[in-house]
Amino acid sequence: MELRNLRYFVTVAETRHFGRAAEQLHMAQPPLSQAIRRLEAELGVELFSRTTRQVALTRAGDVFRTDAEHILKAVDEAVSRVARFAAGVEGVLRVGLTGSASYRQLPALARLLKREMPHVMLEVHTEMLTPAQEKALIERRIDVGMLRPPVRQDGILHRPLADEPLVVAMSEQHELAEVESVRADQLKHESFIMYGASLGSVLNDAVVRTCLGAGYYPHLAYEVTETSAALALVGAGLGIAVLPDSIRSAPREGVVCKELVDAHSVRLDLAWRRDDDSAVLRNLLEVLERNAVFVEGVE
Repeated sequence: MELRNLRYFVTVAETRHFGRAAEQLHMAQPPLSQAIRRLEAELGVELFSRTTRQVALTRAGDVFRTDAEHILKAVDEAVSRVARFAAGVEGVLRVGLTGSASYRQLPALARLLKREMPHVMLEVHTEMLTPAQEKALIERRIDVGMLRPPVRQDGILHRPLADEPLVVAMSEQHELAEVESVRADQLKHESFIMYGASLGSVLNDAVVRTCLGAGYYPHLAYEVTETSAALALVGAGLGIAVLPDSIRSAPREGVVCKELVDAHSVRLDLAWRRDDDSAVLRNLLEVLERNAVFVEGVE
């Protein structure tokens, strides 16, 4: 059954007149009448009762009209949807991110996309450190990542979103909980909660460099795979964690954060595949550029 014959039928049903229907369809009346006859023959029923003065739907025609209108509406919606998808205004954006980015940068991105790209759905994969995000990008399991450079995989482009200072998360019962800021040398005898060494954490590297600059190597008490787990252990009084400043955006009961004045900062970059030519990604980058989300001049 041809869709055009369904459109012919619905137009005749709406106008109740072959001549007016032919005018709306920009065709001659005889081919329209022939098309309706072929449709009736295909269905094995009469759709219209015809007199010299009037065209009316039969009971079968009235039932068929409802279904035909639903079919044509679904087809039109499918055509519109695929056009929106091709234009990058509808679809799914799969985002991978490091745990700390879920506290500040993810909500900011979600709000921006809701305003600028409302028909694009976010699929979020959190608690992914940089090596895991690089692998997921190359394997096409995510479309963009919020990761901390350096990026070591070929074929990945990235631009800075933030250059974050480090803070010390500690229990509110800690002896330094009332001070305004902390120096790295004051943490020499602390028990550190850090990401597992096998995960390749860029943050771990920054923490170690900061401690070595103060003359010591941090004492590792607990290894975690998630930022939320690190904060839970801190709140339980089991140690301290040196984390990006963005964790302040989601206060945790029993945990206080203090500026670490002599620490190395850590970058957060948006990363994507060099060969990704999707319209959704192109539109995302344009939106971020237009809203000055990227940070310039960061080393």
